[in-house]
Amino acid sequence: MPAPITVKQRLRYDDIRHACSDISFTRGRRYFEEGLVLSLEIDEESDNFVHFHTSIKGRMATPYEQSVKLDFSTGRDAPDIDGSCSCPMHYNCKHVAAACLKYLQEGGETNNEPTAGECLEWLEKLQQQSGELPDSDQKGSFLAYVLTPSTDSPEISIHLVITSNKKSGGLNRGKEILLRTIFLGYSRPDYLSAEDEELIRLLKVAISNYHGQPLITGSMGHLTLQAMLSTGRCFWKNLENEALIQGEERQLEIEWNSNDQQEYQLDVRVAPRGVVVLSEPPLYIDPAEHKAGALQDSGFDAQQLKLLLQAPSVPQQHVDEFSKKMVIDLPQVKLPPPTAVKTRNIRDIDPIPLLTLYADEINGYTTHMVVVQFIYDEVKISPLLESEQVVINAKKEIIRLSRSLESEEEALQQLSGIGLKPSRELNADDLALYFDEDSVLENAAKWHQFIEEEIPHLQSLGWRIVQEESFELNFHDAEEWHAGIEEKSQNNWFELSFDIKVNGKVIPLLPLITQILQTYDVDDLPETLTTSLGDNDYLKLPSKTIRPVLRTLHELYDSASKQSDEKLRLSLFDAAQIADLESDGLFSLKGGKTLRKLGRKLRDFKGIADVQPPETLQAELRNYQQQGLNWLQFLREFNLGGVLADDMGLGKTIQTLAHLLVEKKSGRMQSPCLIVAPTSLMGNWRREAQRFTPELSVVILQGSERHQHFENIGEYDLVLTTYPLLSRDTEVLQQHDYHYLILDEAQTIKNPRAKAARLVRTLKANHRLCLTGTPMENHLGELWALFDFLMPGFLGNMQFFNRHYRTSIEKHGDSGKRRLLSKRVKP
Repeated sequence: MPAPITVKQRLRYDDIRHACSDISFTRGRRYFEEGLVLSLEIDEESDNFVHFHTSIKGRMATPYEQSVKLDFSTGRDAPDIDGSCSCPMHYNCKHVAAACLKYLQEGGETNNEPTAGECLEWLEKLQQQSGELPDSDQKGSFLAYVLTPSTDSPEISIHLVITSNKKSGGLNRGKEILLRTIFLGYSRPDYLSAEDEELIRLLKVAISNYHGQPLITGSMGHLTLQAMLSTGRCFWKNLENEALIQGEERQLEIEWNSNDQQEYQLDVRVAPRGVVVLSEPPLYIDPAEHKAGALQDSGFDAQQLKLLLQAPSVPQQHVDEFSKKMVIDLPQVKLPPPTAVKTRNIRDIDPIPLLTLYADEINGYTTHMVVVQFIYDEVKISPLLESEQVVINAKKEIIRLSRSLESEEEALQQLSGIGLKPSRELNADDLALYFDEDSVLENAAKWHQFIEEEIPHLQSLGWRIVQEESFELNFHDAEEWHAGIEEKSQNNWFELSFDIKVNGKVIPLLPLITQILQTYDVDDLPETLTTSLGDNDYLKLPSKTIRPVLRTLHELYDSASKQSDEKLRLSLFDAAQIADLESDGLFSLKGGKTLRKLGRKLRDFKGIADVQPPETLQAELRNYQQQGLNWLQFLREFNLGGVLADDMGLGKTIQTLAHLLVEKKSGRMQSPCLIVAPTSLMGNWRREAQRFTPELSVVILQGSERHQHFENIGEYDLVLTTYPLLSRDTEVLQQHDYHYLILDEAQTIKNPRAKAARLVRTLKANHRLCLTGTPMENHLGELWALFDFLMPGFLGNMQFFNRHYRTSIEKHGDSGKRRLLSKRVKP
């Protein structure tokens, strides 16, 4: 069983040329032949696939690295060639072509294309077997070969003639026979020698349709003519001429001549004379000396020579334009223009990088970009041009430019280091770069840094920078900072607005803060924050200046409800954050006298002060109970609600009674205190009040006789009722304002949708307090329910709380949110 054909055996030069382009293949072969491929490592190799890495020395100090994959598993004859490179062209470049050639060489299979040398070697062997013209006394017919110019093309046609020797000397006129006639015969005719049979086979290979007249073309035409010369029976035009013999090598001369009609005609001639034979390589025939031979290498192959022989005449009025186009489009072809063209050579010059900043509409969005060009002696070129030698058609001259690819690549690497990436959306003739960050603000920040820092640096190095009108990125600084606090009609609610002045225009700050909080990590801010003002205008905010303010606003965003894009809805309980804003000194605060006053008190707070229990308190408080009294007085002073959550048996009732007695003795208790408790605790509250605070008058609204006390509720210090009776006595209880509203076993309202929970929220009181031994049994929603009663809005509405706290903490274990919630309820 034959061994499978490997990838290396199937890979051809044409495959590499097709995948990398003719130019890249030619330049890559030069890299390979000059030994610039430094290393080759095969990562994976099988019958249909290979992956290898190479390293190639380029114009930079650091070699370029290539990764190449060859895949024959697609079912096609040609493989998929996927090559990446560290050079600026990146994909299937000249370095990838050189890498593929190195891979072929490493396997010992160079896959060389057929060479002219092999053809010539075959020709020499053919010539060694050449025959001679039959002797004059030879009897019988034989085959002669007559060459004539083709009637409709520059090629030479071959005629096969059956002839014989004349008795008087020379050859008879003979009879022409078609090539197909020889092939269709059943046996070899007598006039056809073994030598002719070989030649006829060559003719059959040389033409695709042997029903027509054979022409001398291509490499097989070259071999055929040499073989016909070796027979001694090859003639020019007719058999009356002498047989053609092998001649010496001659030169081809090409020049433009003007005629009487003032037209320029291309003259292609053999020196000293001769007819051009369009074989490969080309030959000549000299009818005068009856010779045929080789032409010196003129730089043109047979197909190019055919075009030259068919060149049309150029009218006088177009000759200058035609000459310039020849110089530009055919710089490598050794063909002079009809008229002289003024040329200027630019070489050995370091280019000046030129950056043009502009904006374009791409996929419905404005994208800001920079186009890169290089200037050589005031001539601008694109770095995407493949050739190292560039020909440019200027108005008065042709410029031949030798580029410094090393200098260009250094500049492109510098831009790549800044973070600029090539855009794939633009015309392939332009190299456009842009920033591809994760957000619009981060993109704008990159452009700001580029404009403020990179451009001055590049200009100091001699780079030229041009900014077009379409490039409208503008960056501004804030001139003034203002904050306004407006007290709303609802008790303890405020609206907070922030404004900044930019270029004399007042702009709301909160939408900008929203951008920052959505884009940046508050704990990891860049030196300068960038926010969008719209219409390609951006605001620059120094992190050092705004960081304290941003932390405060971050907390406000997490706790306050957003009233609009320009205002925050705050409660009195956010006073501490307002005090922080005021102390930062950045904002000029106006309004909100009550809120700011409370904020300053909280800011200057040194700790909870000891409160002396009233002398009429019939009990001696334990240390922790004294701390509880101090804390309850602290909450009252700062108008905060709270949860007294001591375990059962530790005296929550006596702490509360002591606190209420302090309120009565201080004169602050100008209205009754309503205590709502389970039915089973009514007797306990009455007994405890009679025992420890007999100075406080108590009424219990329980049983059918409670109605007789409704009219006198305002005359008592303590009014006791139960959760079940709330729904029955709601209208009566709502008629009064209370100094304190206290819920004992407050977990009863942990379900905010329960009727009792809804009713207690409708009662009016200066202060609210919750007593419970089990504030949270199941989830954070119970904590929210308590605080929604104590300080409505303090933790936002239920949807806000669930989204920002409960889901993050309970489902995702967000420790940051847990700390933030703990900090908020800690007082």
